[in-house]
Amino acid sequence: MGLSFEVVSPGGDGPEIEGDPAERVLAHARWKAEKVRSVMGDHVVLAADTLVFLDGRALGKPIDSASARGMLESLFDRAHEVWTGIFLVGPHGKNAEAACCASVNFPRPEEEDLILYLEGREWADKAGGYGIQGWAGRWATVVEGEMETVIGLPSKVVRELMTKLALAP
Repeated sequence: MGLSFEVVSPGGDGPEIEGDPAERVLAHARWKAEKVRSVMGDHVVLAADTLVFLDGRALGKPIDSASARGMLESLFDRAHEVWTGIFLVGPHGKNAEAACCASVNFPRPEEEDLILYLEGREWADKAGGYGIQGWAGRWATVVEGEMETVIGLPSKVVRELMTKLALAP
């Protein structure tokens, strides 16, 4: 997008909350933005959070390869939703937010490929145990919505939020 930026970790994803997918990802993105803003002062802060939802429940980040395998097994041969929440804080605390959804189909890979994937640890720190921009992208396909929503930062929506806060380049 042609912007200069600094990546600042908020130190986590925020507290677990109940609610619909849009509320959950927005609450996490808002928490991240507020944590970073408390350290950075009156800077523009952009935060995002992505969760995978299947049958009405969130699949967070796996804790080990066994939990990654379990999450992936639940996703194979069916579609699931990926939600990304974006929270933008502008100067003087003005903010804007949006939640986006995409539907992803995840056919079952060959067992050998799945084992290699799990051994490679690409699943670590990824909601649902995969990142579509990596190796799992050979299997997963976005069937509705935007690829960038699944990756975790839809640039079109970021631009819209920047425009709303009069921050667009």
